Amino acid sequence: MSTDINLTVESRDVKGTAASRRLRHGDKVPGIIYGAGKDNENIVFEHSDIMHRLDTPAFYSSIISLMTPSGDQQVILREVQRHPYRARVLHVDFQRINASEKLHMNVPLHFEGGEEAPGVTMDGGILSFLVMELDVTCLPKDLPEYISVDVSQLGLNQSVHLSDIQFPEGVELTSAVAPTDEDITLANVAPPKVMEEEEAKDALAAEGEEDAGTAPVGDGAPDASGDAQEKSSED
Repeated sequence: MSTDINLTVESRDVKGTAASRRLRHGDKVPGIIYGAGKDNENIVFEHSDIMHRLDTPAFYSSIISLMTPSGDQQVILREVQRHPYRARVLHVDFQRINASEKLHMNVPLHFEGGEEAPGVTMDGGILSFLVMELDVTCLPKDLPEYISVDVSQLGLNQSVHLSDIQFPEGVELTSAVAPTDEDITLANVAPPKVMEEEEAKDALAAEGEEDAGTAPVGDGAPDASGDAQEKSSED
């Protein structure tokens, strides 16, 4: 299971837009805890505390222990509402977990060995990461903090796909939307731009040579047979 994170919160008795606005003006953030067949619980955080936690990647994919006045509660982060252009958190939602029930969670991918990939070190290719997280299903005890993806063997024009992933025991992809999902590219090594430009120039040059070799005789082109006939008549 991913490392537990502890966070102390206070209860919030007042609700509504005006009450939430007053809390935010006091550098506090309203939130809610729901799920597991229990009543919703309104809570409040110190803004600086929750901002610090949200800067930690593990906070998004770990079991969190919320220490509330009603007791400790095991939860996962479900939603964060942020101000559209200020560095402010407006509201946070947490979902209670049940140790015996599977949950689904977005878990980040950690790409490892990129600095060793032959396509990068030997051919100067560009390593690109196309998918950064996967939605997985598992019991809370099996929830990984991240899923490792080995890219150390990738050569030029090679990719790693979803079907190449070795999921930890007890963890599975939440759903496969289509049979082709297993072919989704997670990362690849593309040729450097200079190489692509050279290949494009070579292709254009080859195409030009083919066109020159197969060009039809135009009206303005000399007719060899006509010249031969004129020369014969002069003789």
